[in-house]
Amino acid sequence: MNQDNLIEVRDLAVEFVVGERVQRVVEGVSFDIKRGETLALVGESGSGKSVTAHSILRLLPYPLARHPSGTIEYSGRNLLSLKEKTIRHIRGNRIAMIFQEPMTSLNPLHSIEKQINEVLGIHKGLIGKVATRRTLELLEMVGIPEPEKRLKALPHELSGGQRQRVMIAMALANEPELLIADEPTTALDVTVQLKILELLKELQARLGMALLLISHDLNLVRRIAHRVCVMQRGCIVEQASCEELFRAPQHPYTRELLAAEPSGTPASNVIGPPLLQVEDLKVWFPIKKGLLKKTVDHIKAVDGINFSLPQGQTLGIVGESGSGKSTLGLAILRLIGSTGGIRFEGKQLDCLTQQQVRPLRREMQVVFQDPFGSLSPRMCVSQIVGEGLRIHKMGTEAEQEQAIIAALEEVGLDPETRNRYPHEFSGGQRQRIAIARALVLKPALILLDEPTSALDRTVQRQVVELLRSLQTKYNLTYLFISHDLAVVKALSHQLMVVKQGQVVEQGDAQRIFAAPKHPYTQQLLEAAFLAPATAQ
Repeated sequence: MNQDNLIEVRDLAVEFVVGERVQRVVEGVSFDIKRGETLALVGESGSGKSVTAHSILRLLPYPLARHPSGTIEYSGRNLLSLKEKTIRHIRGNRIAMIFQEPMTSLNPLHSIEKQINEVLGIHKGLIGKVATRRTLELLEMVGIPEPEKRLKALPHELSGGQRQRVMIAMALANEPELLIADEPTTALDVTVQLKILELLKELQARLGMALLLISHDLNLVRRIAHRVCVMQRGCIVEQASCEELFRAPQHPYTRELLAAEPSGTPASNVIGPPLLQVEDLKVWFPIKKGLLKKTVDHIKAVDGINFSLPQGQTLGIVGESGSGKSTLGLAILRLIGSTGGIRFEGKQLDCLTQQQVRPLRREMQVVFQDPFGSLSPRMCVSQIVGEGLRIHKMGTEAEQEQAIIAALEEVGLDPETRNRYPHEFSGGQRQRIAIARALVLKPALILLDEPTSALDRTVQRQVVELLRSLQTKYNLTYLFISHDLAVVKALSHQLMVVKQGQVVEQGDAQRIFAAPKHPYTQQLLEAAFLAPATAQ
């Protein structure tokens, strides 16, 4: 084993055995992680990145999983052949891991203090006040504001970014030699992402640890990694230094990944008459206290928003999570109560009852962030897409069937698959089903609430191109809510930047992207478009 290398993976293979069926998910993977360096494993979902990383710590569901070949050398020992007791000493102590979703790895019933103290107790033998003192140091190190106040907090009382920081503090408690970060920022806002990355970079330099970063976001990798391994279908197809890989990618798949950034300009539709007008829209949630539940204050989720959206145009609404974007969308569609004026196709919506709004629902459709959550698992695709037609009693059965087939062809799905169920499709295909469901009613307005955030970049690009071509073809009007600025830039004619329920900047999208005026917009753009700044 080379002295510089901390870990050497050679010819690693992983199989999952289900009954008689053997599925090989990783094949012949070899790489080294040097001391103090950052190695990135990049690839789309299902390429075997996480399985490879979990193999290092032996966190796979054994005996269902097995390693038919390969070794993982760490300080002269093969991790795959160690006894469970020995690996336990290494896991969390010498090699630590941060998972993608902090809520699954933090105990919801224990305070932050208790959870970090536990790690320190197991591996370092620290207990009581000594452990709490060390926990405070760790929370301070990962940048949690006023850590003394946060010790007693439960995980759900922290924001997504803070939870991720607590996870990092737990992982660093024992000063590991290697930190495995599995998609550590996917669920976070761009500005928080940037902070978490900077933090990992700084901690790495300070503690001299190696970092194995698993990600599908190349912008992020470019920012932090020294070397990159690109994975496709369980194999490493390319390995190179970060600089080299971005400058001259060798493998066609790497080139495809690099080209997958959503690009192009918004649809060039003729600007029509105003379809949707909103005046001084407010959604305030009361804060009630005391025995008589008196309203003492309000949470101002949406506070005085105005805009006019012409037909055939897209309004992009951006901001961090919790800024009130989705609440605004739901208020416009009259799915939650609000005050202020909403005009749709010249009709005043705010004074209509739910019953009176119902026929207009045909004209206003929604595509949600998580297609799996919004598609019923008990209905086949044909039933899902045709549900609106049946509700609004549009056409005969044979006409409905035709409309369903046409909608599926429109979004690039094979109509022959219409009798299958949502779980039999990939994430990108499920999102296409959700778009087909909205399309089939021939609406005038579609609200797209983070429709691409859960997808790989290559699939994202396809969905963006699909939305653009549908807009051109049917002169659709979109309300596009997202925190992914690259996607917003590729689709939006107008832009509205929302912070804490208020608009900080709005106007022509191209102009704002070229010269943002408000510091918050500048911050968002800086955090999102990582590539131009670092490519020079």
